[in-house]
Amino acid sequence: MRVYVPLTLSRLAEVHKAGELGPGPLTAYAVTPALREWCGSDDTEELEYAALSQAAAASLGLIADDSGAARRRVVLAADVPDGALEQGARVEELGEVRVDGVLPLKKVAAVHVDAEGAEADVAAGLLGGDVEDHELLWFATQEIPGLIA
Repeated sequence: MRVYVPLTLSRLAEVHKAGELGPGPLTAYAVTPALREWCGSDDTEELEYAALSQAAAASLGLIADDSGAARRRVVLAADVPDGALEQGARVEELGEVRVDGVLPLKKVAAVHVDAEGAEADVAAGLLGGDVEDHELLWFATQEIPGLIA
């Protein structure tokens, strides 16, 4: 199953250095039955975009908790076995899952990050402003060193 793990750029640097994320349980977002029902769609791309958006919102929360973090949302897209997941039960955890154990960097399919030009709007988003106009950019895992430099 594809999961979307919210991070910050500083946490991404730690994950890159360690070669893994964990130990778990890790908070992530995925296409769950509750998310599917909420979206009212069976379109896989639309559902995965919704899960990615939930993770991006969670990344914003992580940035708010870390005053030193760069004002750019970060989400890892990774593939994990279905048996490694536990789904959140509360409505406010729409699409939220827990990933047990360690998530090796080799299981990460892509990294989604705000463009540098989004930093002012992401900072405003921490104060209740809108960051929805900014789409996260897609990066291959080989591009992580350039993102964290």
